[in-house]
Amino acid sequence: MVRWGMVIDLKRCTSCHTCAVACKAEHHTPPGVFWAKVVRIESGKYPTVIRQGLPLLCMNCKEPECEKVCPTGATKKRPDGIVIVDSKQCVGCRYCAVACPYGARCFVNEWKDYFTGDRKPSSAYAEHSRKKWLEESDRGVVSKCNFCVDRVEKARKPACVDACPCEARTFGDLDDPESEVSQLIKKRRGMQLHPEYGTDASVYYLPAR
Repeated sequence: MVRWGMVIDLKRCTSCHTCAVACKAEHHTPPGVFWAKVVRIESGKYPTVIRQGLPLLCMNCKEPECEKVCPTGATKKRPDGIVIVDSKQCVGCRYCAVACPYGARCFVNEWKDYFTGDRKPSSAYAEHSRKKWLEESDRGVVSKCNFCVDRVEKARKPACVDACPCEARTFGDLDDPESEVSQLIKKRRGMQLHPEYGTDASVYYLPAR
């Protein structure tokens, strides 16, 4: 059985935020909703301080805390390891958002136009965006990255992987020891973010140095 996962090479990442923009364009997320984002972190001590961009998204954990606390079963892990949210079952209680140790979940009470901030679309594209968002995630519910599951089912890569100009992201089967992601993790000491949480994240990072 496939277990989809992602490897992010911090040596290649330039913090250009293309992944975040590609994600918003693919899923028509409204203002303030970032399923993919890049934050700046610092390590070391003066005068050898190192600043590094850290791309973040839902870790699609093998042992997802969000699934354990969902009272309606709206959050569920598929056989291929992708964690999804069924907007028809979600009641917007946000227990999952509190339980997620990575802060990867978003809540939208009402759709708003990206440029005007109004609930009424300001253009034909805004109306199209509103329609697509409501089809996928609805309102008054929680949403998050799902590895672009619709693309994956068509044998395509997630939008952030396709868009990355530095080829810093690799997507593949974590359960296949010969897959590119498995080989990268093995050869370059791929690491999970906060492994002490015990969630067994499906996103691995390759060290920058």
